[in-house]
Amino acid sequence: MKYIYASKDMAVSDSLKSRAEKKLSKLERYFRDEPEATIRFKVQKGARNIVEITVNAGGVMLRAEESSNDMYLSIDHAVDKLESQIRRHRTKLEKRIRPTEVEVAPESYEEQSYDVVRVKKFSVKPMTVEDAITQMELLGHDFFLFTNEDSDRMNVLYRRKDGSYGLLQPE
Repeated sequence: MKYIYASKDMAVSDSLKSRAEKKLSKLERYFRDEPEATIRFKVQKGARNIVEITVNAGGVMLRAEESSNDMYLSIDHAVDKLESQIRRHRTKLEKRIRPTEVEVAPESYEEQSYDVVRVKKFSVKPMTVEDAITQMELLGHDFFLFTNEDSDRMNVLYRRKDGSYGLLQPE
């Protein structure tokens, strides 16, 4: 597994890196290709230690965020949450994680405005609406941007207030 570390308002010690790598290594058995894990460490006022882990493997993104008074405990809980997501969606994930997937160049969108507080870049791969729903659930988001493999156009999937899903398609 490849590891990328990021932190806000703190230095990432070797012991934190070691703990994260040790815990995340147990997830490698679920993936055929070598996944990439991005681990972000944050310390908030009130001694809250937050760990956000994003694992990208073959176009499947898993994400977990945990906070506690102890950074090591936050790491443990975040990895446990990732493993729970994998187990819960194992059948769907096994269909999606293939060793010979073709990479699609990431689409980027940057806007210079004082209202934009965060810009995320991500790769967009063609997928079915069902796969997009699974991916959105894995990430814990209320919306998901993807390329619909049926129409080869960008679509936005979103969760409605009643718990059902909506799909935005360009004309």
